[in-house]
Amino acid sequence: MGWPADWEARIAGQVCRLCTEGRPGESATGLRIYASDRTDAYLARKALVRGYAVVIWRGRHVTEPHHLDDAEAASYNADVLRVGRAIEEHFQPMKINYMTLGNRGPHLHTHVTARYRDDPAPGAPLPDGLSRPLPEDEWRSDAAALRRRLGVSGSG
Repeated sequence: MGWPADWEARIAGQVCRLCTEGRPGESATGLRIYASDRTDAYLARKALVRGYAVVIWRGRHVTEPHHLDDAEAASYNADVLRVGRAIEEHFQPMKINYMTLGNRGPHLHTHVTARYRDDPAPGAPLPDGLSRPLPEDEWRSDAAALRRRLGVSGSG
């Protein structure tokens, strides 16, 4: 499996799902739990574990954190850490993982994932492609609790 044929267009932001989706409060992939002037954070609808969120850069299209200027980088990192702190406080996992990849969708975003003693890959990254839908009521309740911890009113 190689890189997609439209990879250069993705890198350039000409074909970018995260740029074109706007800033929805809810999407097919998650519920927004936090929004700042430059980021949105979504609690994932499907996951291997409770407490999996993605923080998305909402400034201009960039693919790497080092493409941000110092002020943008400080703001982005502060938002990522703020979300991680809320996940830790609410879910009380053993560990939080932070992954900034972009190998499929090259737009700056960071996966913030709670890790537990009984999770499916102790001591390693969670396996790709095995996510399952979370129970709807539990997922929405978790999102509401995270919004409260993050000081967000309403639906994010």
